[in-house]
Amino acid sequence: MIFKPNISLEILNSWGENTMTDFLDIRFTKIGDDFLEATMPVTHKTKQPLGLLHGGANVVLAETLASVAATLTVDGTKQYCVGLEINANHLKSVKEGMVTGVTKPIHLGKKTQVWEVKIYTEQGDLSCISRITIAVIDKK
Repeated sequence: MIFKPNISLEILNSWGENTMTDFLDIRFTKIGDDFLEATMPVTHKTKQPLGLLHGGANVVLAETLASVAATLTVDGTKQYCVGLEINANHLKSVKEGMVTGVTKPIHLGKKTQVWEVKIYTEQGDLSCISRITIAVIDKK
């Protein structure tokens, strides 16, 4: 497993309290050996004026997943992780329901990490794919 042992979904979900993650109702749902999963409902909070899931909401879900996953791979007493660059391709529009994002590492370096995030509809269709570069920063 690439993540810290003894981390729970309850702990991960508590990290987002009173933040954008909480406002958009993003919830971590699964931790695997090499992946982290979270859901986000498609509601008035996450839609754009045409009634579709906003691309920016997809990016918030993607960056949340990858940043938290990256944080789980470092010693938090010595380092922290922040997003450095992100891109997203929106492949399928979503009008309602719940989307699920899954992130997996592509590169886990000492100073940078690269993560892929795939976001799926409730029907299992790929809605968005994103790649994010994470900076691993030493605490001073």
